[in-house]
Amino acid sequence: MILSTNFLKDYVDLDENIDVKKLAEDMTRVGNEYDSAEKLVPATNLVIGEIIECEPHPDSDHLHLCKVNIGSEVLNIVCGAPNARKGLKVIVAKVGAVLPEITIKKGNIRGQESNGMLCALYEIGIDKKFLSEADKNGICELPENAPIGEDPVKFLKLDDNAIDFELTANRGDLLSILGMAYEVGAIYDKEVKEPDLTHSEVGEDVNKNFTVEVETDNCKLFLAKMAKDVVIKESPDFIKNRLIASGIRPINNVVDISNYVMLELGQPLHFYDNDRLGNKILVRMAKKQEKLKTLDGQERTLSEEDIVITNGVEPVGLAGVMGGLTTEVEEDTKNVIIEAAIFDSVKVRKTSNKILRSEASNRFEKGLDPARTYMAIERACKLLEEYAEAKILPGTVKYDKTVNKEKEIEIEYQFINNVLGAEISKEDILDTFRKLKFKTEDKGESALVIVPTRRIDISIKEDLVEEVGRIYGVDNIQGKLPVVPMKMGHSDKTIRKIRHKLSDLGLNETLTYILINDKEVNNFTSDEFEALRLLDPITEDRNTLRYTMITSLYKIYEYNKARENKDVCLFEIGKGFWKKGEVYGENQKVCVLMTGKYYNKIGYNEPINFFDIKGVTEELLDFLGYSGRYSFVMPKNMPKEFHPGQTAEISVNNDIVGIIGKIHPSIEKEDVFVMEINLDKLLDKKVGKMKFKEISKFPSIKKDLSILVDKNIPSKDIELKIKKKAGKLLQNITVFDLYEGKNIMNNKKSLAYSLTFSDPARTLQDEEINTIMENIIADLEKSGMELRK
Repeated sequence: MILSTNFLKDYVDLDENIDVKKLAEDMTRVGNEYDSAEKLVPATNLVIGEIIECEPHPDSDHLHLCKVNIGSEVLNIVCGAPNARKGLKVIVAKVGAVLPEITIKKGNIRGQESNGMLCALYEIGIDKKFLSEADKNGICELPENAPIGEDPVKFLKLDDNAIDFELTANRGDLLSILGMAYEVGAIYDKEVKEPDLTHSEVGEDVNKNFTVEVETDNCKLFLAKMAKDVVIKESPDFIKNRLIASGIRPINNVVDISNYVMLELGQPLHFYDNDRLGNKILVRMAKKQEKLKTLDGQERTLSEEDIVITNGVEPVGLAGVMGGLTTEVEEDTKNVIIEAAIFDSVKVRKTSNKILRSEASNRFEKGLDPARTYMAIERACKLLEEYAEAKILPGTVKYDKTVNKEKEIEIEYQFINNVLGAEISKEDILDTFRKLKFKTEDKGESALVIVPTRRIDISIKEDLVEEVGRIYGVDNIQGKLPVVPMKMGHSDKTIRKIRHKLSDLGLNETLTYILINDKEVNNFTSDEFEALRLLDPITEDRNTLRYTMITSLYKIYEYNKARENKDVCLFEIGKGFWKKGEVYGENQKVCVLMTGKYYNKIGYNEPINFFDIKGVTEELLDFLGYSGRYSFVMPKNMPKEFHPGQTAEISVNNDIVGIIGKIHPSIEKEDVFVMEINLDKLLDKKVGKMKFKEISKFPSIKKDLSILVDKNIPSKDIELKIKKKAGKLLQNITVFDLYEGKNIMNNKKSLAYSLTFSDPARTLQDEEINTIMENIIADLEKSGMELRK
């Protein structure tokens, strides 16, 4: 939003010589940042002059030797403009003048002295897009009544300032001069003047000859009035200058008035040539592949998501974005239909993204106040009557489904101070609401605040707290130390420990995108959930929030594999996202991917297998204090992306917290192993204090046991049988070999276990350990297993 300070002064009483930089900084202090704040015409040392002599340059076919009277003296100036001539009033840049692209110096041009420059408007800082062809191709021709020796910028009423604001998305009310006036009025405690809406009406009521129908819920309000016998001509200077200062090119009085009112009140308008439109407007959704030629001359192909204005037969405008060419206001237009409406902001946004972002669409997207819609159409009638000689017909054609009531919010004074951490008095709080032009009712410990409809961004108590904070002034709130009890959190500390532990185990940390393709969101999981797809993704490759992190790490592996890096050991700590029913959620996870060769100690650099990633998982769980409380179980519902023979769920306290396994060969031919644990679920399980016990002073006895078993029997079941028969003397059991080679019968596998026996109070005897081993073997054979010798 570009703010013209002259335009602003029409509605709030500001110092005539207000510092534009100070105004911009004061607006920033209350939350409205700006990009630039400068004079509309930055040129200096300009004066109005009159050419009293103009002769051809003796050594040039296009230069002129001019004598220019500037009141205090007559200057010799060499000028190359084709329209330079005797008697012309001109803009003179004297020696020392600083123009946007040049500093004027005394010079000699082809042997002739030149003491200044005769200027075109673009040379003093007016953008060429605002100028006529004559102004672009020659020096500015001032009217005969221009006073010699005076400031030409003031004479042309271009002595304006422009502040380019970067407004937040919720402050649609500031996309108008009146909205800015309320904001500035609150800062400086000034009254705000309302625009003049008074106009006369003559003739027959417009409702008798013109109708409006709306066939879509995406239009909540549509107003139409008729202006007859308009005269198309050039706009008055104050309208043109305010449009130029606001960055809009003047066209003619009628079109300029529609833009002027939009800037003034924030409500976009559209004017139709009534004779080309007919006696009806129908608002509906566009038909698939329907065509419309817009004002820029381009034919647009519409979709069923676009709102269109029609004459009952064909589209004549694209609602909220651009009018149609067939009903454009032209030089011969006599009768005008004025439209002021409110369209669905989301639909306008989507359409404008496809077609064209404009000043109008920007305002529709932010939301509009219906009260301003009514105000804007009356203001347009006022200006058309005054500056286009229009005759306004009585009545307004209305379609109104809006509910536009002032919001009433009761808020406690103490609540405001608690949120702000301040001690603002009740009187100062009420005074702040007064400056904002909010009506209030003091109720002792609280205030009932009536929020005007123009502030559509305010709906809850916290919004009022923000208003008090920014208008009262954050700088005026005295800081103080927090007095609430505080203690160091443990969650981040634990995450750091996990990160360091996995790094110590030889894994490299990575950081991946949380966005993936929606076709991949259900990979590597059998959980039921609803994918969270972005409404407006930047790219379709990343259009959905991930559920499992395995998908992200697998993409990193594919990237490395394509570059011949086959040894990949990665981990990531990040988040997965989900929706189940009406509940949205996210959880923190740790994910590991291992493939190729794994090095974790001197002399160990071998191809990774299932037991390597299982060992990493066990190390991590033991490190976090879950030793003896976890197990690896067969999944009840195996994800199709995992190898069915080398996959297990991770159970802690009989609750599944993650999964570990090999990626299915149909997806990846190489041996790629992954692990994922839901840290939110895992760390929610309390662990006891770490217990230590003295290392036994007595020697331990190790025995190896190799057995043939059915392939479908998991090693865990065998370990439980061995532990049950071995008793308390068995301190550790480890699988150290799995063989399924040629010498093994079909549907059989060979498993080898290492058993460690120890007693902290005595030295064990071979005889008792042999007896235990015999009992173990007998029990296994009884279960159909066979001792392998």
